[in-house]
Amino acid sequence: MSKQVKLSVTLVGALVLVVAGLLSLGAIQDDPKEKPVAAGESRLVRADSHILGPEGDAGVTFVEFLDFECEGCLAAYPAVEQLRKEYQGRVTFVARYFPMPGHFNGERAARAVEAAAQQGQFEEMYHRMYDTQTQWGEQQTPKDDLFLSFAEDLGLDLVKFNNGVKDPATARRVAKDVADGEALGVQGTPTFFVNGERLDPRSYEDLTEALDAALAD
Repeated sequence: MSKQVKLSVTLVGALVLVVAGLLSLGAIQDDPKEKPVAAGESRLVRADSHILGPEGDAGVTFVEFLDFECEGCLAAYPAVEQLRKEYQGRVTFVARYFPMPGHFNGERAARAVEAAAQQGQFEEMYHRMYDTQTQWGEQQTPKDDLFLSFAEDLGLDLVKFNNGVKDPATARRVAKDVADGEALGVQGTPTFFVNGERLDPRSYEDLTEALDAALAD
């Protein structure tokens, strides 16, 4: 099986999980009045939004609202990483927090990532959360000690990290991303936008086609 096909299968699997999650939340409805509101750039990317890698130079932005405890996000993670490699230097990739209420440690993980970001290691902790999700996801006990061990592995100042995790301002920073997502009609994760347009991809190729079309405009 080729690498491209493997990525397509991975993304399809992620999308199946996303759709299942949305259905369980009652987010997918036939009533046209329930369609998401139009995306606004100010809510998609803010000055303090986290950019993965270098910014692109073509004016194209790929935004993902994600939950580190979401199995669908984990399944989509390799595809997003592949997109970053293929479109490096052309597309700006932005990660927004959107921990789901049903995930016990989702918001805790987001605060831990944000606390790492305060020490300049957002992306490092972002990767660590996905790489270890099977160790802590879908559990009903706090995993703060485990997240602290990640910070230690990354060489972070642990006092500053702990203070950051507990700081109400950190929780507000996460909540702001959630509020933006809700205003944009986000109801499940992962949810993707390219240049302000929400995507409903069924394959990896749907994502590349959307990026290629945006780059061609």
